[in-house]
Amino acid sequence: QVQLVESGGGLVQPGGSLRLSCAVSGSISSRPAVNWYRQAPGKEREFVAGIIWTGGVYADSVKGRFSISRDIAKNTVTLQMNSLKPEDTAVYYCNTQGFWGQGTQVTVSS
Repeated sequence: QVQLVESGGGLVQPGGSLRLSCAVSGSISSRPAVNWYRQAPGKEREFVAGIIWTGGVYADSVKGRFSISRDIAKNTVTLQMNSLKPEDTAVYYCNTQGFWGQGTQVTVSS
């Protein structure tokens, strides 16, 4: 069993920044791929960013604005989100090995 707990969401103005964290615990393989997804109201869940070992991959919509990293010692994966836009508003979910966290709300609005 794997547990994922997201934190760091909130309300931010356009152009602002937020940092999301995903704490991973349980029976996980060594340095598993960990992904961030998001789901906006009325839309399907979409891939945002993922990290394999220490390399990150990004959706085109966030490339250059978001950065994913991991702290191996703390088993956490962080998503740094800069230059946020209203269209980034969504519930953000952490995912690994078929498991999902509960999500954290990000709202970008003036």
